Amino acid sequence: MTRIAVSDAGDGPVRVTTTPGLLQARTVSRGPDRAHVALVAGGAMLVGGDRLSVEIEVGEGCALDLEDVGGTLAYPGEGRRSAFDVTIRLSARARLVWRSHPFVVADGAAVDRTVTITLGDGAVLCLRETLVLGRTGERGGALRSRLHARTADGDPLLLEDLDLDGARPVAGVMGPHRVLDSVLMLGARPRTAPADGTVVLDLEEPGGLARTLAQDAHSTGLDALMGDWSSQ
Repeated sequence: MTRIAVSDAGDGPVRVTTTPGLLQARTVSRGPDRAHVALVAGGAMLVGGDRLSVEIEVGEGCALDLEDVGGTLAYPGEGRRSAFDVTIRLSARARLVWRSHPFVVADGAAVDRTVTITLGDGAVLCLRETLVLGRTGERGGALRSRLHARTADGDPLLLEDLDLDGARPVAGVMGPHRVLDSVLMLGARPRTAPADGTVVLDLEEPGGLARTLAQDAHSTGLDALMGDWSSQ
């Protein structure tokens, strides 16, 4: 399991504690109340049968800016499923901005991906998530993607379950598209709306979800929106 924990150290910069797994965390910088950390792959992943786990904890009043150095590719698994589990826990008034790179599911791969989020009072999360079915010229494998976000009291903020398969496209879900790109904000209402007409779903609790479909990861048009939302 890859683990990243940011906590208040009193005088001086925040404390960053990391445990390496298939992904390895590298501290880029630290300040009095925030840290910048990069995630680096420790080797080829995901191969069939791999189980990748990432646990992120941000302590009260602290902020973490997390970014992927490269995307993640799920390779053909020869009939074996792989798993990518992410657990995020934000304490009161904590903040996490995660600029994740594309998650690509190659032909013949089968992946279960679960993101579990718990937000304390006043905590804010901004997450970029780009799901890609297949490499160039491929239709893509199978991806079961779950995102469950709740308050510290267990109240739901966003519960989503997507079952995608490049070999069996479903009308009204991905259709002919390969890329599902999203920017999610929880704990605060986005102040800026997309200028290009991208649809934003306003959540019942403070938060918003911007989502677009595309054929290529570089053409989704959500880069500017992620920059606006993550800086507010």
